[in-house]
Amino acid sequence: MTEEKTRKLGIVVAGSLNKGVEVRLDGSVPVEDMAVGRYVTIEGQKRRFFGMITDVLLGVTDEQITYNPPGIADPFISEVLNGTSTYGMLHVVPYLIINTLAGADDKPQPVKTIPAHFAPVNLAAERDIELVFGKEDKQRFWIGNPLDMETKLCLNLEEFVRRSNGIFGKSGTGKTFFTRMLLVGMLQKSKAANLIFDMQNEYGWSGTQEGGPPVKGLKQLFPEKVAVFTLDKENSLQRGVSTDFDVRIGYDEIEPEDIALLRQTLNLTEPAVEAIYQLRRALGKNWFNEVTQMQEEDTAELLNRTNIHESTFQNLQRGLATIRRLPFIEPHAPSNAVKAMMEHLERGVHVVLEFGRFKDITTYVLVANLLSRRIYARYQDRTEKAMGGKGQEPIPLVITIEEAHKFLNPEVANQTIFGTIAREMRKYNVTLLVIDQRPSGIDEEVMSQLGTKVCYLLDNEKDVDAVMSGVSGKNELKSVLARLAAQRQALIFGHALPMPVAFQPREYGSPESYEQFKSKPEPEKDIEELWK
Repeated sequence: MTEEKTRKLGIVVAGSLNKGVEVRLDGSVPVEDMAVGRYVTIEGQKRRFFGMITDVLLGVTDEQITYNPPGIADPFISEVLNGTSTYGMLHVVPYLIINTLAGADDKPQPVKTIPAHFAPVNLAAERDIELVFGKEDKQRFWIGNPLDMETKLCLNLEEFVRRSNGIFGKSGTGKTFFTRMLLVGMLQKSKAANLIFDMQNEYGWSGTQEGGPPVKGLKQLFPEKVAVFTLDKENSLQRGVSTDFDVRIGYDEIEPEDIALLRQTLNLTEPAVEAIYQLRRALGKNWFNEVTQMQEEDTAELLNRTNIHESTFQNLQRGLATIRRLPFIEPHAPSNAVKAMMEHLERGVHVVLEFGRFKDITTYVLVANLLSRRIYARYQDRTEKAMGGKGQEPIPLVITIEEAHKFLNPEVANQTIFGTIAREMRKYNVTLLVIDQRPSGIDEEVMSQLGTKVCYLLDNEKDVDAVMSGVSGKNELKSVLARLAAQRQALIFGHALPMPVAFQPREYGSPESYEQFKSKPEPEKDIEELWK
């Protein structure tokens, strides 16, 4: 680190444990060099504190200066006043205590007190960042750099995958790039497998970037560790993508729970949704095919038997016809997509399901929910058998979904498998990675269960409040979040980190970055050790 990065900034002059401390800057420190989100250390009498700048202020010793400011034509006058009559202030939130005499094995501890008056405050050095967040190793993955620093910020991905997590930000801020890079890290550093529902075809073979050439996807970087499944093989061939499995879904695979979730997108009434369950009981496994093909003259007896109103049945038929017209929905699927996915995941091969041209939300919600429900049921069965000593636990699974508010809004969160996974945390070795630009649309209970959150710039106050709900010191973090750049800057906080970090994600898309990502993965750990 340079001398500038480690120099003294000022001293503590006031503060409280709840609100943070006030730091008066030395006269030699330009206020304009200070930025929200940067890290400082505070040298207390017995403890060393590590904190974040959350506000920058200007102060005066005499209020008359603000009413009658002196002339500044002579720079000498400003220089004389600076540091005496006028000064800069920082608001700092201490998050951790670093023992000055700590050994390599000692971990920073949460703060339970504050430094005394006049404690010296310095910019954090590289060694401080490494002590708090660790160095890149077989568990930690370099995700970027703290703002205005060259130090590598590392995330413990084994801790990260133990709980469901979220990536939020408005469109165009860089969520997809960070998600792609994070998935690369999970391939390298964690024992978990990934099932990625790739709505925009960004993660499999290649992805897009604004104003630049396509970037490599997971399959190009790790051909032996990633399988690309597709709903639209024709589109995959046009894009030059070699796929591993062509997904087809049979009429007999569709269940009432798969349709109930689509109530809004299919314009179904409440009675129509209730009728689905009645028809399933009356017609059996082939209910979908019979209902969609049934002619008007054949419905009278069925409606009398099930006590369903004719207008309700017609509303349901119109909605189901939308699904029947999807090319990958067939009377009988030639192969079992869930079985094929499980075979790959059990071998530790990560699965990316591309949707091709089928990018409407109806298709995405239907397919993601249908496949996830069945895969989760298999995980639940295998985990329970393992608990009873009748087999091995399945490899931990992370399911990645986009447009998460469509699956996890308050109206449907209790009905979807994704709401169940979020609430049960890692009970059956399955967690979520949710990506969304409207976090306010996600159920509060689900948001509270997300372990780690990565938040890019959000311009809606409701979205900011949703992300920060239940977070300690959320007002200070809101201030940091509001001052992030429009692109390639984010705030990460939660279970997998000792404290919040404003950072710039590492590069993705250059030949140098590809070489770094292709580095040989570390040896895998035992599943029981990962999830204990």
